[in-house]
Amino acid sequence: MDEIINTNKELIISSDVSEVNIVLLEDKQLVELHREQKNNSISVGDVYLGRIKKILPGLNAAFVDIGSRKDAFLHYLDLGPQILSLRKFTKLAESGDINQLNMDNFEMEKDTCKSGKISDVLTVGDRIPVQIAKEPINTKGPRISSDISFAGRYIVLVPFSNRISVSQKIRSSEERRRLKLLIQSIKPNNFGVIIRTVAEGKKVAELDADLKTLLKKWETMTEVMNGSKNPCKLISELDRTSVMLRDLLNESFNGIYVDDANLYEEVKSFITTIAPQKKDILKFHKSKEHIFAEFGVDKQIASLFGRVVTIRNGVYLVIEHTEAMHVIDVNSGHRVNKEQSQEENALSVNLEAAVEIARQLRLRDMGGIIIVDFIDMQDSANRKQLFNKLKEEMSKDRARHSILPASKFGLIQITRQRVRPETEVTVQEECPTCRGTGKIKSSSLLIDEIENNLRYLLLDQNEKSITIQVHPFIYAYLTKGFFSIRKKWQWKYHKKISVKESKNFHIMQYNFLNKNGEEILL
Repeated sequence: MDEIINTNKELIISSDVSEVNIVLLEDKQLVELHREQKNNSISVGDVYLGRIKKILPGLNAAFVDIGSRKDAFLHYLDLGPQILSLRKFTKLAESGDINQLNMDNFEMEKDTCKSGKISDVLTVGDRIPVQIAKEPINTKGPRISSDISFAGRYIVLVPFSNRISVSQKIRSSEERRRLKLLIQSIKPNNFGVIIRTVAEGKKVAELDADLKTLLKKWETMTEVMNGSKNPCKLISELDRTSVMLRDLLNESFNGIYVDDANLYEEVKSFITTIAPQKKDILKFHKSKEHIFAEFGVDKQIASLFGRVVTIRNGVYLVIEHTEAMHVIDVNSGHRVNKEQSQEENALSVNLEAAVEIARQLRLRDMGGIIIVDFIDMQDSANRKQLFNKLKEEMSKDRARHSILPASKFGLIQITRQRVRPETEVTVQEECPTCRGTGKIKSSSLLIDEIENNLRYLLLDQNEKSITIQVHPFIYAYLTKGFFSIRKKWQWKYHKKISVKESKNFHIMQYNFLNKNGEEILL
């Protein structure tokens, strides 16, 4: 990801019994929220030894048993060009002779073509290592790939390849050549390497340390594979916290805060390994106040995860979710600048909305197809300006995405990589009056209920005077008119009866106070 200039980043990590919540703040604004279940058995990047369970010629794909509740889905295009070499290596591992698993002496097979058939490469019962590409989402099982790779801080290691490639974001041809030569001098045979953007300007020692860590991961995986025949997990990807630190940690980070002692030590160890110069920014949160409350995260979550998201000056978004896509509607509300034309107002609102939409996609981790209905603009130059603004804001997003220019109807289509279920936060509470049914007691029945309790207190409990506390609407109903309901009750029971309104009560709530102002518990 490109460096975001003049942006202060803070990572807030809260841990409880069942999950770890990770929040990324940019200039104190919430931009990413990740929830990692501590007992989550399937995560993106994990490698399993899978067994081909069923071939689907019509889809050119296969279902693979990886030992989880749902079979994983493997498409031919996700096999990778080195699938034949991987199969050969797996068969050697099944034999149990670890000496044959030396990659330096391994004879590679020919790469497969992109237009082949999966039935020509795999058969039911075959065992191959596969890597989780997408976690289970809704009713779908995980999507997997046999094109295995291991991501480090500076490089990505690709077994069964000898190719070295450099991130396109490194522009300098001289730097690209330098990095290629360095990697060529230290990488072992039959391993390819992708050089990441953050490797720019790094010394050979840093690259070599990263490479050795990844090679150790491969060796650990092959040791577990050795002699294994049943589906099982071979190696786990880093937890979500470590992945974010590995991919994001740079000079713009000025604080990492953790509220769990054990997790604090794990993060401290990881930072010391990947970026020792940044270890001082890690802080342990000791305050009694919850870490999210102290950093204002709770309020931001409550305001940003609803169906309606307010921006400012009346501008708001309406976000709807369907099985096939997400739809976002941009509304100007009462935002009108009388000094501007309708077109200028529309452009101003749309540009504000573009910033918040890019943020919402990251925050909710929305994936698949997203349709955004911006306010119509007639000028093509304005539509282009909006498109460029959205592209600029989306450039901060680490997930792969594609944006189409605005149509004449003001619609912009976005596709965004989806590898995990969308982040959902419930920001609505059950109505205390209707208990979620959407229906409340008839007002006439409520008044009867109040009178029944009043009669009991005045006649059976012999209270001398009673004050009834109610919602303002009920207060008005009980006191309106010359001969109000309150006066009727007072005349009927020959006791002093007062009515007091409370703005904090919900409409069906009421209680009784005695002559000393103390609440009477019924």
